[in-house]
Amino acid sequence: MTAHALIGRLFAATLCVALPGLPARAAPESSAASVAAPTGEWAHAVTLMGQPKYGPDFKHFEYAKPDAPKGGLVRLGALGGFDNLNTIVSGLKGDLEGGVLLIYDTLMTESLDEPFTSYGLLAESVRIAPDLSSVTYRLREGGRWHDGKPITAEDVIWSFGILKDSSPFYAAYYQNVAKAEQTGEREVTFTFSETGNRELPQVIGQLRVLPKHWWTGKNAEGKARNPTETSLEIPLGSGPYRLAKVDPGRSATYERVADYWGKDLPVNAGRNNLGTIRNEYFRDSTVLVEALKGDLYDFRTENVARNWATAYDDFPAVKEGRLVKEEFPDRGNGIMQAFVFNLRRDKFKDERVRRAFNLVMNFEEMNRALFFGLYKRIDSYYFGSELASSGLPEGEEKAILESVRDKVPASVFTTPYRNPVNDGPDAVRANLREAVKLLREAGYELRGGKMVDAKTGEPLTVEFLEFQNVFERVILPFAAQLKLIGIDSTLRVIDQAQYQNRMRAFEFDITTSSWPESLSPGNEQREYWGSAASDKPGARNIAGIKDPGIDALIEKVIFAKDRPGVVAATRALDRTLLAHHYVVPQWASGVSRTLRWNRFGHPDLLPRYGGSGFPTTWWYDETLAAKTGAPR
Repeated sequence: MTAHALIGRLFAATLCVALPGLPARAAPESSAASVAAPTGEWAHAVTLMGQPKYGPDFKHFEYAKPDAPKGGLVRLGALGGFDNLNTIVSGLKGDLEGGVLLIYDTLMTESLDEPFTSYGLLAESVRIAPDLSSVTYRLREGGRWHDGKPITAEDVIWSFGILKDSSPFYAAYYQNVAKAEQTGEREVTFTFSETGNRELPQVIGQLRVLPKHWWTGKNAEGKARNPTETSLEIPLGSGPYRLAKVDPGRSATYERVADYWGKDLPVNAGRNNLGTIRNEYFRDSTVLVEALKGDLYDFRTENVARNWATAYDDFPAVKEGRLVKEEFPDRGNGIMQAFVFNLRRDKFKDERVRRAFNLVMNFEEMNRALFFGLYKRIDSYYFGSELASSGLPEGEEKAILESVRDKVPASVFTTPYRNPVNDGPDAVRANLREAVKLLREAGYELRGGKMVDAKTGEPLTVEFLEFQNVFERVILPFAAQLKLIGIDSTLRVIDQAQYQNRMRAFEFDITTSSWPESLSPGNEQREYWGSAASDKPGARNIAGIKDPGIDALIEKVIFAKDRPGVVAATRALDRTLLAHHYVVPQWASGVSRTLRWNRFGHPDLLPRYGGSGFPTTWWYDETLAAKTGAPR
């Protein structure tokens, strides 16, 4: 998955409560080479999945309507707040006003009706070295910043350097990009420190290009800007929207750029139709639901099963069709969402302790009592995609595991991963007994109803750290089950800023996190599970995984030579991650559940891999709005 796509996913997640839906299992992709054999020739697109769907003369993506109406207002509801508009130092942090990504263009942009394929945006073409040792992007003529100045190769090189130097995420993500240099009037070549990495050329294509002249200039007060500090100064962009107004922590308003330089490009035809996009922030998830019902914003992805089942059906606007409930299939992606242990703490270093927690959690009762039966238990780090492991390893997957047999648990060859099932009193008692047995083997024992370290007598206690009150209703039943085997637990809910700081410093026992996965995992796996990222502040390896077998399998994924190799290596990695019990998997669904005030139209064909496609390819429908009522 590209960094750009990942940031987009994480920003979208802030617009709703956690507990994401399960992407439905995608049909197997072509077994063609993962990277169409690089020839050193210029190309209009780059893909990891065989051949691009659209040729060099395509007019628009099929899921976009080129003559869609322009204008109108959409209001998006967001949970939390923000105190920063500088994407250089934020990257994936929660302090960023995520919509600010709308103001920047990237070298390439992804198609949403084919997996992991990118077409030229700022770049008109791309040339990949046959041995994958470098990639060159040629910029379009006419690209310009909102102040009218041209977008140059110098901007591209500066953006790469400042992002890599200032962001822990990009430092890891671009660690194998050795240098960027201008090799032609409008050409930038990125040279890699390794060959054969199939994803690096496309990763670079998702580089968010920033205006060097603006960031190295002075602000309205005559002070030199510092790109390594957070800032609430409205930044200069190049994209289809400009940031027009900010109320720090409360709202941000974006306006469509009428003379946007790229509005007539095929990749933009029928996209970015809405005239104004306003992000409205709310501090509490319950208030966020009521704000939607009060018509304070327009669109919500509802990821709380209770709300979907009970909060809207008796609402008059839903009955009247003014507020539309609609499910959209999620395709082509995987997800791991889980309770995550902090392996840096001694009490979680033994995987028998971690497995005991999974045995105790009664998902079946949660699903019945809390989730209205709407979820399935996650049993893979790539749950919902063809990359998920199952059964016992065979064929190429088994051969990959054999190559690292001395570094992986023996169980990956003999025992398929299965979550415990608590579907009745007998099963619950059996799983509790097994949990106590594992804890005893790990050096704990029950004394006076408390689970304690057999040597020191110190009680085994845990704290769940969250920033959303909605998790109280799922953690408290889990805590009650833990108490049955003598483990006392507490829940601490803090504001999002504090939570981000605690996570960056790895100051937690157990928390909830999720890792969205594309159909083409690659370099980001190092950041998710790799040893080098385990102690790096701000890294996505929040569990603190340090394992040579995992590291070796990540490299197998990244350097797989074809699609079958990608699938086999990813399944081997998945199987090994599961065998270590680093997390207690949570739950997911097969669809994206949405609500919207009925003021918007969309193309008949929605993107196969983009869910609803809202709001990118939708438009403000004056006729529907007249029936529903104008937004405030």
